[in-house]
Amino acid sequence: MTARATAPAGDTDDPRPAVDTALVRRLVDTQFPQWAGLPLTLVDPSGSDHVIHRLGAELSVRLPRHSGAITQAEKESAWLPRLAPRLPLAVPVPVAVGRPDLGYPWPWAVSRWLDGDVATVEALADSGEAAVALAEFLTALWGFTSEDGAPPEALGQLADRDAATRAAIAEVDGAFDAAALTALWDAALGAPAWDRPAVWVHGDFHTGNLLTTGGRLSAVIDFGELGLGDPARDLIVAHTLMSARSRAAFRAALGVDDATWLRGRGWALATGLNAYVSYAAVDPRVAAQTTRQITQALIG
Repeated sequence: MTARATAPAGDTDDPRPAVDTALVRRLVDTQFPQWAGLPLTLVDPSGSDHVIHRLGAELSVRLPRHSGAITQAEKESAWLPRLAPRLPLAVPVPVAVGRPDLGYPWPWAVSRWLDGDVATVEALADSGEAAVALAEFLTALWGFTSEDGAPPEALGQLADRDAATRAAIAEVDGAFDAAALTALWDAALGAPAWDRPAVWVHGDFHTGNLLTTGGRLSAVIDFGELGLGDPARDLIVAHTLMSARSRAAFRAALGVDDATWLRGRGWALATGLNAYVSYAAVDPRVAAQTTRQITQALIG
């Protein structure tokens, strides 16, 4: 799942290059011959945005699946080394950026391998410790300013998603309570806007982009949406991972106001619906995750 609108597989307006292990092997060996002898293993499932391979014991290779993810390799290479020393959880360590070649059209990334398992609701939903750790991470990220370097791009506003979200609500009517979804969406759009300087936000802050080791949160990954925007955008995680109890601990640790929290519910609803209508019919895992995200956003 991602906060940006992603085209479903096979969309002719967003052609997706075929990426297999043989191609990745050739790209690595051609552009980075120092790693030609390292074993290459597909990571499955990789996610909706990238095909991921493990390269040896210490590296990962990520190739964008679609045009919406093609800036990530260069963005992470530019910004994560600057952000990492001041963040309380590990983030990817970029090693190299590959160039388009051999019929593959976009930049791609080599990073240090991060050990860990993707965070799950079953393991962490009721964890107040995890909720506070995520709040501390966001507090640190939101604390960066333009003085820390030329800022990344400005991100869109919640209202930019109005037409797509209302269309998705109409499409899922019957599977969900369309009237309740519409009421929440109207309320989120009507909430007072963020009237302070935009902050650095992760932009795609949900369960699938969190890693755990030993049952504890250890890393945040996938900074393709990193940019300046409304901090409410990063509150999606409260509705993808947390229970009502841990959400309360998360919100208290962040100290966000009612309007920001309501806009965050709107972001969770919009991104959950986007992923649901794009992928739920073909991926039961996404169907379950986004159903929970949508219903938790309704709960608040």
